[in-house]
Amino acid sequence: MTTRVVLAGAHGYGSHYLDRLRRLAPDIELAGICDVRPVDPASLAGLGTPEFSADLAGLLARTGARIAILATPIPTHAELALAALDAGAHVLVEKPTAATLADFDRMERAAAKAGLACQVGFQSLGSAAVPAVRELVASGAIGRVTGVGVAGSWPRPASYFTRSAWSGRRRLDGADVVDGALTNPFAHALATALAVAGAEDRDAIASVEAELFHANAIESDDTSAVRIITVSGLPIVAAVTLCAAERDEPYVLVHGERGRIRLTYTTDEVQVDDGPVRRYERTDLLENLVEHVRSGAGLLVPIQRTGGFMRVMEAIRLAPDPLPIAEDHQDRSGDGPVLPGIAGVVGACADRLALFSELGVSWAVPLAVSGAVVAEYVTRPELPLTAAPRPYLHPVRTLGGVVVTEERPEDHPHHLGAGLAVTDLGGRNFWGGRTYVRDQGPTWLDDHGVQRHVSFAGRDATGFTETLLWERPGEKPLVREERTVRAAPLSRGWALRFAFTLRNLTGRPLTVRSSATKGRAGAGYGGFFWRAPVASRRVRVFTASAEGESRVHGSRAPWLALASDDWTLVFAQDRVFAQDSGDPWFVRVAEYPGVGTALAWDTPLEFGAELSRGVAVAVADGRLSAEQAAALAAEL
Repeated sequence: MTTRVVLAGAHGYGSHYLDRLRRLAPDIELAGICDVRPVDPASLAGLGTPEFSADLAGLLARTGARIAILATPIPTHAELALAALDAGAHVLVEKPTAATLADFDRMERAAAKAGLACQVGFQSLGSAAVPAVRELVASGAIGRVTGVGVAGSWPRPASYFTRSAWSGRRRLDGADVVDGALTNPFAHALATALAVAGAEDRDAIASVEAELFHANAIESDDTSAVRIITVSGLPIVAAVTLCAAERDEPYVLVHGERGRIRLTYTTDEVQVDDGPVRRYERTDLLENLVEHVRSGAGLLVPIQRTGGFMRVMEAIRLAPDPLPIAEDHQDRSGDGPVLPGIAGVVGACADRLALFSELGVSWAVPLAVSGAVVAEYVTRPELPLTAAPRPYLHPVRTLGGVVVTEERPEDHPHHLGAGLAVTDLGGRNFWGGRTYVRDQGPTWLDDHGVQRHVSFAGRDATGFTETLLWERPGEKPLVREERTVRAAPLSRGWALRFAFTLRNLTGRPLTVRSSATKGRAGAGYGGFFWRAPVASRRVRVFTASAEGESRVHGSRAPWLALASDDWTLVFAQDRVFAQDSGDPWFVRVAEYPGVGTALAWDTPLEFGAELSRGVAVAVADGRLSAEQAAALAAEL
């Protein structure tokens, strides 16, 4: 018996179906090709003379084909599937199922109403390796499952993103496309992980958190990570990139209390811990659909099985636009950008079930102004406890690309770009380095704390809102911080706004102290602090009424400027938070270039429920005059 099919989309990936149809002939006959472009006759060798038309419904009616294969751009899947189902044909639609969850719902309902099959081309789900992994899990081979990780790293040339009008796009001509790394080339990785986790149904997904980036000059993402939480509470973290130096076979890693299972879905290989690798057979999804049509064989990937995937895709579709990765993180010596070390990063995500930002990768939390990355934010630095590990901004750049922050300089290894640091909060050192002890001086004490990143409440290209906990390891947190960091353009340069609220968790008043409150005159540092580059040339500091470190240090001027030959920073405190004229300014020029606000200049600061402050900093190229700095301060 010969089954007649129509192929919609014979170019691009659709050309692979021509090869498969040749292999399956004469059991399957290509009766027609639906496309908007002519097909090279040479590509149809051995496939007879299929009718050609741009009208799928009409082509199905005239040829009597029982199956429509849809290998067309993502935005066309829904309408073509509906047309085929309405014409009485079963459907094999390439992944992803549809561009939107609403379109998926329409397709699912139409298939059910017509009583016809709609199979989705997730080839990896036709592998016997997937049920084999689930059987291993059910048998207790690795104990209770604690999470599922996914890692994938492939190279792609620049031409990959110009191969069609919709390549690398999130939207095109008002229609959703969602052609990103996780939703198209690595869609199989995501679908396989959901299948292994038993979370294929749309109602199995409780939440999705996405981190989307691009190194290529595209609208969509080429480097992505998502955390999916199932309704049972199981975390699934998938991290992938199209900016690798070389191809690694992507894999799914099932974490258990007593071991791990690795499924390399492209080769259908399964390995438990360091045991032998076993390879499984894979069933062709077109053959499976034909057998279903002929004899009622069970479908391997019915549309319902992709509901969980579509829930994740919908979250990616609705997520903020992908953030750019600064060029100084890229190797552009070849055809297409490469992110050095990215294969190790995505592997670490799968291994630790962590997102990029949670690994402390600086490019994972960028701030952009007019499309240019002007700052990066490190959330989880790998630092010794004596440095009081904490999130910080570095590098911060002018619009001209000049770096204006310093990270771990030799003179003070605990100085970390721009951020919030306090020498003594409730008896704990959140500044780093030695603690000043009255009548004794700077002393190494075992009193250092950590500002631990908990989560982002919101993120986009201009900034974020973050929750942190301030704690000494092994002790209860002292405060929960809500931090907001934003970037915005100015008439000259750009502005960084850094605001925070510390919420007391101890149930008693908390005290902020500086070294000055313990007897070290002039050492009132502790609060927002900006460490400028040690190599800066001819640094000067001034306010509207004073110039020089000795006159500005400890003042309460409305604004303060730190300037070198290459850059100028103008600081202003947020009067919404600051009392009266604000906190005193802490300034260093002779020893090193740095500016901060002093929460406890010479007197301890005690607070009950909460403590809030805000600072804005103008970042400009070149050395500005006092008049120019004052103008920027007025904008702040």
